[in-house]
Amino acid sequence: MIKKTYLVAFYTFCLSSVASAQSVWNARYQNYINQYKDCAIEQMLKWKIPASITLAQGLLESGAGDSDLARKANNHFGIKCHGWTGRTIYKDDDARNECFRSYNSAYESYEDHSRFLASGQRYRGLFGLKITDYKGWARGLKAAGYATNPKYADRLIDIIQLYHLYEYDKARSYDKTLEAHTKDHMQNGQPLHPMGKYNKNYFIYARRGDTFRSIGEEIGISYKKIARYNERDRDDRLQEGEVIWLKKKQKRAPKEYKDRLHYIREGESMYTIAQKYGIRLESLYKMNHLSPDYQIRVGDALKLR
Repeated sequence: MIKKTYLVAFYTFCLSSVASAQSVWNARYQNYINQYKDCAIEQMLKWKIPASITLAQGLLESGAGDSDLARKANNHFGIKCHGWTGRTIYKDDDARNECFRSYNSAYESYEDHSRFLASGQRYRGLFGLKITDYKGWARGLKAAGYATNPKYADRLIDIIQLYHLYEYDKARSYDKTLEAHTKDHMQNGQPLHPMGKYNKNYFIYARRGDTFRSIGEEIGISYKKIARYNERDRDDRLQEGEVIWLKKKQKRAPKEYKDRLHYIREGESMYTIAQKYGIRLESLYKMNHLSPDYQIRVGDALKLR
């Protein structure tokens, strides 16, 4: 069910996105990082390329996964054909109608990007740098001719520092479930839901038109189980943006909520609060000594663990 590309063809879009990313945190960028960080870490452990560099390049080159190449061809790094024997897609770039590689999944794009760098003679010197030297890697990529934009290295460094991507360069393991999600193909012509992890559970956000059945088909879990995990009827309509948990929820919120309370806001219910923290609804009532018929009020304080 889970960052990265080199699309000169889409620089107008990408660079406008990065301009805001240099100084302002961007939720779309963060979502991309959450989705692909484990894939980038896996690539780092396998190929010795800093995860921060892979993520930053993916963000920059794919416009956080929103470029045509990323959406239509799973090509997150804008790699052109150059001897490629697989599927292709054509886009205007330095010249009209240029050939780009097309992949079955985001994972294939990440893997091919790593192989592209590791097998390229011009990038060989980069592999002598420390895995934590993201600045050296960024400047080395630019010096080796990876991109023509004179600010390319600075843009990578800006992204890495703004989103603290350098923390992933210290990783010694990764979440295999999140990483495996990047290996899946598109479902019914649509990109897979980004998957996250919280409170020892995995989740996605529902899209317009989603049902428990359609989510179950994508994830490979019985839709009846998913409905049960979310304490819902299997035929319930899903609202766009609501969180859908993919395993049975915990009885309590994470440890950091030990001495913290949730103060009820307008429009919230016990159910939406339980969903927000990945807590079973029955447990939320029980730890607060409330009966299921209790009518919550704005400003009420709830224990979460």
